Amino acid sequence: MTLITDAEFEDAMALAPEAVRRYLSGAGWRAERDMSGGELWERAPDEQSGPPYEVLVPLRRCRDYAGRIADILETLAAAEARSPSNILREMRLPPVDWQFLRLMPPGPSGTAPLLDLVSALTGLKELHTAAGSSAIEPQSVQPGQKPREVKEHVASVRLDQTRVGSYVVAAHTPLRALSRQDIVRQVTLFDADSFSAGGSRPVEPFTRQVSRTLFAGVTCARTAADETLRRGSLTDFASYGGAGLSANLCEAMVRIAGEQRRAFSLSFAWSAEVPMEQASPPVTIAPRHVEALEAGAKDLRERLGREVGAVLHGFVIKLHTDGRDYREATIYGSFLHEDVGRSRRVRVSLRPEDVDAATRAWRNGQEIAVTGDTEGRGAGLRMSDVTAFVVRPE
Repeated sequence: MTLITDAEFEDAMALAPEAVRRYLSGAGWRAERDMSGGELWERAPDEQSGPPYEVLVPLRRCRDYAGRIADILETLAAAEARSPSNILREMRLPPVDWQFLRLMPPGPSGTAPLLDLVSALTGLKELHTAAGSSAIEPQSVQPGQKPREVKEHVASVRLDQTRVGSYVVAAHTPLRALSRQDIVRQVTLFDADSFSAGGSRPVEPFTRQVSRTLFAGVTCARTAADETLRRGSLTDFASYGGAGLSANLCEAMVRIAGEQRRAFSLSFAWSAEVPMEQASPPVTIAPRHVEALEAGAKDLRERLGREVGAVLHGFVIKLHTDGRDYREATIYGSFLHEDVGRSRRVRVSLRPEDVDAATRAWRNGQEIAVTGDTEGRGAGLRMSDVTAFVVRPE
């Protein structure tokens, strides 16, 4: 049993009972029954053998409150093989969802090659970016230009101290507090658009939407990879596009595996402020899955990364020349097939007969409508094979 220090004992006195219960709920503990002045919480040991761990959480501050919290901290330290100070620090965090990326590199436990870690962290960032984009609009191939909400979400992701078990990267994303009146019902991990019986959409922070989409996406990616290996067909990848799987997400998972194609796993813990009762088991990716994910991402980009006959409404903000003639225009606008109000910059290849119209629209600030095929190219979006270029009257 790890004994807490005097400083930790002082910190325990300032800890609210709600913070303790929130931490226990997120760490897999369950409130079993009420007792005199407290709640009895239990958690099975990780090895799934032997009696469960038990802690008694006080429901209000009493004379021996600090001592009871100290007992809880010492039990948690033993159950999690962590220091009481680290557990105390996490209890003081605002409500967050957790993602744990467990790498499996060679060498001593708790260490990882620098190149493996750089690749894994880049992949983790790309995972959140892909999941955030799919939370807004599921697509098999996400465009390079990301909405503001996605960029803000990625900026909010925090890395925490590593965990015991090979090399575990712990990331958490903050959730805004919701009242019980706000939470209409439990949202499932795979069904973002379902409604309650009363017809109300559940209130859910965007960060939770991203966390849930991330879990669904990597789970579906693992399933699609298994089916690809079993049947030798890549068709399953496209069928999971609505659940958060995209070429971008698959590529991020490949990036995490690194050049050595090492195995890894992702596990999730959900803030008790927004209950998530559906099971979310860890997703393990083996080297054989990495090859299938890479092939699946390539197939999605080749087959579905091109939008045929897209209609773009907007304004010409720049003309590009090859030295003699204008060949391309940058148009700022929105597509008819996307949500209203979502604007972006698109590089459009001009036909010779479109050059005069594009120049006139650029000089006069006139709105245009252009029809063609779009595809992602690098960090942007391009339109080629234009079939119509119309300048709208002033």
